[in-house]
Amino acid sequence: MPQVDQIWRYPIKSHGREELSCAKMVAGETLPWDRAWAVAHEHSDADGTKWASCQNFSRGSKAPSLMAIRSQFDEKTNAITLKHPNLPDLTFNPDNEQQKFLDWAGPLIPSNRSQSARLVRSQKNGLTDTDYPSISIGNLASHRAVCQKFGRELSLARWRGNIWINGLAPWEEFDWIGKRVKIGSVIFLVKERVIRCMATTANPDTGVRDADTLGVLDTWGHRDFNVYAVAETSGEIRLGDAVSVI
Repeated sequence: MPQVDQIWRYPIKSHGREELSCAKMVAGETLPWDRAWAVAHEHSDADGTKWASCQNFSRGSKAPSLMAIRSQFDEKTNAITLKHPNLPDLTFNPDNEQQKFLDWAGPLIPSNRSQSARLVRSQKNGLTDTDYPSISIGNLASHRAVCQKFGRELSLARWRGNIWINGLAPWEEFDWIGKRVKIGSVIFLVKERVIRCMATTANPDTGVRDADTLGVLDTWGHRDFNVYAVAETSGEIRLGDAVSVI
């Protein structure tokens, strides 16, 4: 039976990734602390009070170096530690030490792109790429199919998924659109495919673009990878939990 292989969250949108062993889901909400903050650029008026599209934020599609950030969030102290291969480690509170963060992350934004201006905190459901509280579900078999066609191993972190499933057939997740999937004790409604962007072309270890992931996806006639879902019930999901369509 298919089961959960990995769980990831991204406390600051496009600025780091963190692997988890479990997550307490709440119906109608994102994965806890996923995209809780985002970095608005100088030409954006996003303030976190309502959903805003990804074009309002500094992100990996425009600044590939951001893809190499790793993060660790301490829920008790509200402190985030960020690591990047070209920068010293940074630990800060995103709610009251914004300048400390901006000074650290600023060099990762190309000079010909809109510069990062401020951190904004979501006042509702997380600043995901959808206007609803989405959770992205990925299929390891689909990832392996991309790697095989590309001709070498690619990091799973390129796709920035939340929940990764092992034990499915390649692209089986696309058949879930409009269906309900049970993961552990939590029921998710799968809503749509995830359309990919240039962020996936960057190596998550180096932040350098080194793989034409979009070109590989084009050979299947689309640029879709992973699916978006919403949690319809509350509960905890853990590594090894069974996954089934209901």
